[in-house]
Amino acid sequence: MPPMMFRSRQFLTEEEKKNAPKISAALLRRIGSYLIPYWRQFLLCLLTVILSSVLALLPSILTGRIIDDGLIGRNLGSLITLTLLSLGVMLAANLIAILEDYLNTWIAQHITYDMRRTMYAHLQKMPHSFFTTHNQGDIISRMTGDIDGVQAVFTNTLASILTNIITLIAAVVLMLRQSVPMALIGILIIPLFILPTRSAGKARWTLTRQSRELSDEMNGILNETMSVSGQLLVKLFGREAYEYDRFDAVNRRMIRVNLRERLAGRWFRMALHTFSNIGPMLIYLAGGILLIRYDASLTVGDITVLVALLSKMYTPVNQLLNIQVDVVRSMALFTRLFSYFDMIPAIDDPPCPVIPAEPASGAVTFDHVSFSYNGTQPVLSDISFSLEPGRSVAVVGPSGAGKSTLVNLIPRLYDVTEGAVLFDGHDVRSLSLEYLRSRIGIVSQDTYLFNGTIRDNLLYARPDASEDDLIEACRRANIYDFILSREEGFDTVVGNRGLKLSGGEKQRLSIARVLLKDPALMIFDEATSSLDSISEQKIQEAIEPLIASRSAILIAHRLSTILAADEILVISGGHIVERGTHDSLVGAGGVYTTLYETQFKKAMEKAADLTKHTE
Repeated sequence: MPPMMFRSRQFLTEEEKKNAPKISAALLRRIGSYLIPYWRQFLLCLLTVILSSVLALLPSILTGRIIDDGLIGRNLGSLITLTLLSLGVMLAANLIAILEDYLNTWIAQHITYDMRRTMYAHLQKMPHSFFTTHNQGDIISRMTGDIDGVQAVFTNTLASILTNIITLIAAVVLMLRQSVPMALIGILIIPLFILPTRSAGKARWTLTRQSRELSDEMNGILNETMSVSGQLLVKLFGREAYEYDRFDAVNRRMIRVNLRERLAGRWFRMALHTFSNIGPMLIYLAGGILLIRYDASLTVGDITVLVALLSKMYTPVNQLLNIQVDVVRSMALFTRLFSYFDMIPAIDDPPCPVIPAEPASGAVTFDHVSFSYNGTQPVLSDISFSLEPGRSVAVVGPSGAGKSTLVNLIPRLYDVTEGAVLFDGHDVRSLSLEYLRSRIGIVSQDTYLFNGTIRDNLLYARPDASEDDLIEACRRANIYDFILSREEGFDTVVGNRGLKLSGGEKQRLSIARVLLKDPALMIFDEATSSLDSISEQKIQEAIEPLIASRSAILIAHRLSTILAADEILVISGGHIVERGTHDSLVGAGGVYTTLYETQFKKAMEKAADLTKHTE
């Protein structure tokens, strides 16, 4: 008889044991709630599991009848009938198993669809601070890997539990119906398989983990010493012999571990093969003694049935031994996902959001505003100023003074810690987020473009914009001539994050996108920093007419932009330390004077030199 096939044992890592979630009734109910919309399909799936599991055992029962009635009884008709019946039952079990697999997969796919949709909608509501403090890879991992893992929970773990439990129960019941004494013998044999499987599996798991750790260590040495920079360092310091010895030591340890792992597997397979043959032998021996000495009603077919059912029991038992590992890992997946679902968006619409009926004018007021990212260290302190409709204000200050933080409070990327920010006389926290953000246009230093065409990126601001609207916005942003020079025009592909365009081209395209939005308030957050002078000049030519036609806030390091503003706010250490016009501030000997001497004046002289050179 061939040895029984066993699933290799799984074990939890120390980290998984330490972080294993607490399995509570509330957690199980929450997981089960995802099945509620599909309870009909689940009940049908459960029925197919029961039918396929029971039907898969019937050929073993029929084997006994084939031996007793067909072979020993020499009844050809019974032999043919029972053989065909056995084939029919096996075919029916397989067909039902296919239906079970389809239903199981259908339910799992729909549950993961629901979770992805809900998770994406939930993440869209999370504040900007969530994305600045959480690792992007972790966020994507929750959306992809964890939810895919949930699908495996329903298609594999849950299905495996149900199938194995039903098969095991049915096999035990059928064995007891055949012969109680022999069934008990078969059940008592099971530990002979469990013990070597568990001990050998634990040993192999430990050795496999050690082998992987050594492999990682070896790869680390190779990555460090085989790179161009690594090799240069090794040669310059004459450490070739040291690195060779370090690599050789890891290599030797890996060989020893791999040998032990292979030998452990051989001992395990030998023990498994031995016990898989002992089980049927004990059944045959016990059955023979009962048949010959004590129970004349027992037949050879009954003994054969018991041996066949015994083999059907071992696989479910072995797989159920892994259930703890599967369940803990499954619960960990759900716990990770629920931790995101349970995050309450810190910035959301109020219960009754205000949507003003009158057109927005772009007026902004900061009323004693203070802000802190962590609640302890203030970034802004007692900021107060007003921006009247159609006016402009330039915000300047040293790096880290809180300039970008200040403008991020207006569209509620963050909420103030104290005080209030007013937009057209309304506290921004009382306004509809959609209304507020649709009336504000921001051109940031870090321009982001989607991997599509110029047209796609422009229409992201206003999908219903006409061709004339696109042309007009691009003319005003000083980018239309560039688009005309491209063979594909508006259908030019910009590449991932706009990498096929220069920094200046991306920035002007970003301005055109904001112009299509037609906001009441425009915010330029250092829109010309980190650009060459020619690109900076073209962007400046686009910005200056805009700030003259609507409310605008400018964070800039270019003097001409600052001079175009109606008022200058100087921020240092989170406070407004100076305010006024350029002429009133430049000779005051304060922060603005320092900035003028170290940044603005140099930038102005550089631009003048460039203009003179081009002339």
